[in-house]
Amino acid sequence: MAEVQVQDKGAKGGKVRSKKQNTRVDMTPMVDLGFLLITFFMFTTTFSKPNVMDLGLPAKPKKDQPKPEQTEIDLSNSISIIIGKNNRIFYHQLDQAGLTDQTLQETTFDRNGITKVIERAKAGAKNQDLFTVIIKPTDDAVYKNFVDILDEMAITKNERYGVTDIKPWEKVIYERKIGGAAPAAAK
Repeated sequence: MAEVQVQDKGAKGGKVRSKKQNTRVDMTPMVDLGFLLITFFMFTTTFSKPNVMDLGLPAKPKKDQPKPEQTEIDLSNSISIIIGKNNRIFYHQLDQAGLTDQTLQETTFDRNGITKVIERAKAGAKNQDLFTVIIKPTDDAVYKNFVDILDEMAITKNERYGVTDIKPWEKVIYERKIGGAAPAAAK
């Protein structure tokens, strides 16, 4: 604490002057208080693990390795999911020739929507072990919807999925579809 030290010079005659007082502040209690506050905040802080989603990406090929050949995915063993704007999601199992405004189907993100669509497509696949979900987010899609689809892969136990850009011919159909219709319910 602060203490005032007074020096007594004795009683000499003469003028009475005010005495200079030397002050000294003891900082020991302040250091103790600082350590107590640091300890308090360390113990009361919530130590939380960051929420991280596992995303299995292929290893980067080495320079001396040959480039892998293109893999063709059978349409009956796959489903393409297009994540659009305004929380809309579309799906199809068709090629460029078969995809039209009527065959690009819309669903919802809930359990009766995309979950059932994926489960139905997997049940109807020729080889369920090779069933692949192809996720195609558009430029208008929000990150939350992308994360929701990745969560659906875990919910439906689909370990084979890929993320790619929407093809130009799909984008044309998608833009026609979102331009002319209001959001639909689960199909």
